Amino acid sequence: MARRNSNYTFFALLVIIAITLPAISHVVHGEKEPETGIPPELRGENVGSKTDHESILREEERINPDGFSIKDQRMLKELGQKHTFQAEVSKLMNIIINSLYSNTEVFLRELISNASDALDKIRFLSLTDAKQLETNPKLEIKIKADLEARTLTITDTGVGMTQQELVSNLGTIAKSGTTEFLDKFHNGVQNSNNLIGQFGVGFYSAFLVADEVIVISKHNDDKQYVWQSDAKGDFTVTEDPRGNTLGRGTSIILKLKNDTDDFLDENVLKGLVSKYSEFINFPIYLWSSKQVEKEVPLTEAELAAQTEEEEDSEEISLDEETKEVEEEKPKTKTITETVYEWKLMNEIKPIWTRNSKDITPEEYEEFYKAISKDFDEPLKYIHFNAEGEVEFKSILYVPSKMPPGIFDANTSEHGRGIKLYVKRVFITDNFKDLLPKYLQFIKGVVDSDDLPLNVSREMLQESKLLQAIKKKIVRKAIAMFQELAEEEDKTKYKTFWKNFGNSMKLGVIEDQHNKDRLSKLLMFQSSKTGELTTLGDYVSRMKEGQTQIYYLGGETLDVVQNSPLIERLVKKGYEVLFMVDPIDEYAINHLEKFDGKYKLTNIGRENLKLDGEEDKPEETNEEEYKSLTSFLKTVLGSKIEKVVISNRLTQSPSALVASSQGMTANMERIFKAQALADKTGAFYARKILEINPHHPIIKELLRRVSDNPQDPTALDIAELMYDTASLSSGFALEDTGKFSQRVIRMMNLGLNLDANAVPEEVSEDANHSHDEL
Repeated sequence: MARRNSNYTFFALLVIIAITLPAISHVVHGEKEPETGIPPELRGENVGSKTDHESILREEERINPDGFSIKDQRMLKELGQKHTFQAEVSKLMNIIINSLYSNTEVFLRELISNASDALDKIRFLSLTDAKQLETNPKLEIKIKADLEARTLTITDTGVGMTQQELVSNLGTIAKSGTTEFLDKFHNGVQNSNNLIGQFGVGFYSAFLVADEVIVISKHNDDKQYVWQSDAKGDFTVTEDPRGNTLGRGTSIILKLKNDTDDFLDENVLKGLVSKYSEFINFPIYLWSSKQVEKEVPLTEAELAAQTEEEEDSEEISLDEETKEVEEEKPKTKTITETVYEWKLMNEIKPIWTRNSKDITPEEYEEFYKAISKDFDEPLKYIHFNAEGEVEFKSILYVPSKMPPGIFDANTSEHGRGIKLYVKRVFITDNFKDLLPKYLQFIKGVVDSDDLPLNVSREMLQESKLLQAIKKKIVRKAIAMFQELAEEEDKTKYKTFWKNFGNSMKLGVIEDQHNKDRLSKLLMFQSSKTGELTTLGDYVSRMKEGQTQIYYLGGETLDVVQNSPLIERLVKKGYEVLFMVDPIDEYAINHLEKFDGKYKLTNIGRENLKLDGEEDKPEETNEEEYKSLTSFLKTVLGSKIEKVVISNRLTQSPSALVASSQGMTANMERIFKAQALADKTGAFYARKILEINPHHPIIKELLRRVSDNPQDPTALDIAELMYDTASLSSGFALEDTGKFSQRVIRMMNLGLNLDANAVPEEVSEDANHSHDEL
């Protein structure tokens, strides 16, 4: 055992001498060690052997695998042709970098979009000239971040640019001139060849995150050239000293600013590609890392240690079987290694570009969940291609429930229903004007190839094309709702109405162009069915000769169901719709007729006339009750506008209705509840008291008034009848204190007590005695 240890010691000494001898030689001969990372050839030193030369080449490649060696950089600097931007380019660059883009991350969207355009161009050229793709048959985009070099590289195999195109295309801002550029920025561009489609404007968003930008480009008709600029007033264009390394296409290298480390993070880049460019037509690859396990041979030291361990074990082995097991120890080990590969980022193809017949319901549902972040299945969806004035593809979804905060202008969710794409490039999901407010709950995508944009794609310009898109989306959304309403099983539509019914009512108020279509979707409680019903179903149940749809608004369903105003209609078999949501009467007031021929009649107003009947009271009744109506008007004074004989009451003695032009009881209640409501009463309902001439109370009151117009009981009954009519008709009591006093007097009379009976006075002595007890 001692002999073996001595051999190992001697072997270790030999290894140490072999390692240190070259360094000692440098010191003895007065030589310096090579500087780290800089090859001797580039420092003007002689390259000794072939092995040294190969080491230099490997070192150059290690310095910057995606860029240029130090030697290449020196050649670019010496041979580069300098071009100067116009004098005011600094002002223009300031606009681009500081004003046009509110979010720096859009630079990646712009560069990927430009790469996609270049790929579209070469693909188009290849349709008539197949040789165009011989230089590189692959059509793809690659993104690579180098954390050490702090560079981000976006490479495409598109059409590329010639030397002249690099000068002119990447000088778009200077070439167009300050005035022309600013005009285009402020006014937008009214044709498909807008600024953003030109390689050069969106390209300059790269300077949002980069101190310097290098563009390497190879066109089939020219050599490979390099464009460089730091956006300080000039740029250089140089023939690439490395020759043709791209085959065809463009590679953009961004030397990132110090505060942009996020854009070197693989996960951040994945998120941005997914957010903005998930549906680009061409594959997008990201240089990605992953951990893998692999078997590797043991090192010499590990093998030596293992051999020593085996020999030690051999000496203490008890039997041959144990010895055999020890000899089977593995000669390899498992390690975890980081490897890099090109990973496809846009595996999901835009399903809106596919034929709807080829898409399964499951695919539509999964796509909805992906774009809406909703875990529930959609209630309904529609997939369509719009043609005509503007062409676009779209898929719209109705969620199964109302998304939170849709109508809150301060929430981040407001206006985020539709994702807007242009040529499969994501533009925004926060555009409030693409859908009217009442349809903000709709989710989906809209993809247009010819929608005009402003220079930054941040804001859409108001244009005829935009209005055409909006108009068609609204029509298709309403058609989707109508399909739900027409399904034989009403379960889904009832769910839709529960969640989005108020949105449809808001649409009737705000959307004059589509209010008739929306009216067919409205649902209200019915006096006949006891359930929600549409106006169309109401019409199908109308009595013969009926041309009016009768409705009544109120605070709750119980209030309107027990209102005296519906008594005669229900008795005669007419159906009444109950409107108990605050928005209901607002919406109905915007509909003159349903389906163009059925008048919507509020039975809470005066002069109600039932279809097919002469409902004007007989003149004998008017004359007979003239003394009572005059008495009531005198007693009630300004509380009412007039007193009339009713043609709608059967069970109740009286009711209050609104004048034809005044507020109904329900509208007055809503108006008073508003924080800034007018408290003077100038706009409140002008009330009309209707009395039932067949009711015993009215007949008795007429007798008392005829005998004695100053009858105190008649005065109390008149006031109490007004108060009860107010309550039963939905109006608020004006003086609850006096109302309770009148009720107490009536209670006294009902018990044969004095109307003004009061409690007996209790003496102070009695109070003290009670306290003592």
